[in-house]
Amino acid sequence: MAHRVQVPNYPVEQNAQLASSSDSCSCTCTVNTLGLSLTEVITVFTSEMWGEIDSCVTPACPTPCDKTGDEDKMDQYTSDPPDTSAHIQNEGFSQLDAMISAIVVSGSPVKSQQLGEPDLTIEEKKHLLMEQYNTKPVVFLERYHTHLKPDHLEAFAHVRGDCRTQYYCTEVQKQASSSAKKTRVRNHRYAALRALQQGGQYFSEEQMRFREPLLYEQYIGQYLSEEEILQRSEDAMQNGPTGLSDLLINSYQEKELQKRLEEEQGRENCAEQEEEEDDEAPTQSEWEPTAEEKAMLKEEFLTQMHQRFLEGRDKDFNYSDVDENPDYDNLDILSRDAEERYFDDDDEEEIEEEENEDTNMV
Repeated sequence: MAHRVQVPNYPVEQNAQLASSSDSCSCTCTVNTLGLSLTEVITVFTSEMWGEIDSCVTPACPTPCDKTGDEDKMDQYTSDPPDTSAHIQNEGFSQLDAMISAIVVSGSPVKSQQLGEPDLTIEEKKHLLMEQYNTKPVVFLERYHTHLKPDHLEAFAHVRGDCRTQYYCTEVQKQASSSAKKTRVRNHRYAALRALQQGGQYFSEEQMRFREPLLYEQYIGQYLSEEEILQRSEDAMQNGPTGLSDLLINSYQEKELQKRLEEEQGRENCAEQEEEEDDEAPTQSEWEPTAEEKAMLKEEFLTQMHQRFLEGRDKDFNYSDVDENPDYDNLDILSRDAEERYFDDDDEEEIEEEENEDTNMV
């Protein structure tokens, strides 16, 4: 590199310019040349240029191995929202929309609201959920994974490398497997219930009375007349075995049944005495139902017994013979529509009861 230095002969402060043949870098310095030799001036100029002026260096972008996992996550959450349009197009927008709709239907809160603030509309909830998914998909999965199904997990394929994504996807699969098992057991029990209704005495009035004497007494027994009680005994004798030993067994079972009934009624009365009762309210013994009301009570008792069976509350019934029996799979297919109607009716009744409770509270 060549340098050109101009040094006047009179002792005054003067500008000196150092120029190089390179077009990329230049520097102008001001020095007091009084009392300095040419060699010293050149040394000063050289030191000024290389000591104070640094070349512009563009910072090198860190390689992927230089970034930690936390930095990658921070980039994901603090940078612009990730472009998931290509992923959504590949998997289908309908699947993402189904996931958003499932969360909205679940009733899960999507935003913190102040007391008295109007409730969000369905469209507002969908819009907020879509924003949350686009900006922070991993946090979205962590927050709403209990409301998702395995079919929804493809919406998180673009963040599957995150350990949290892997964990919550596994949780969704587990809860789906558990739900499928419960549904299979329920279907088997419903198929068994249908089979027991069509044949056998399991759901006969006498057998149900023996299994749940207090429940039977509350819905049916206490409203029977003397003639009806006598007729019930005659029907039991005609439908059952007729040997002497069988009669003795039936007599013993009847005594045991009455004993159980008295014990359960005693516990029931103790529980009622602990509660405050309205003295003006009519007691059950004062109310005499009509024939139509008796039929409704009997139907309600039968429904209660069916529900107890489906919930696995019949203590003497071996449910393992039903729950794990593949023979009930075919029966399940045949009775699937009837079962759905049965449980849909239960759901509707629960919804109506909740609405009535809300109305009464208002």
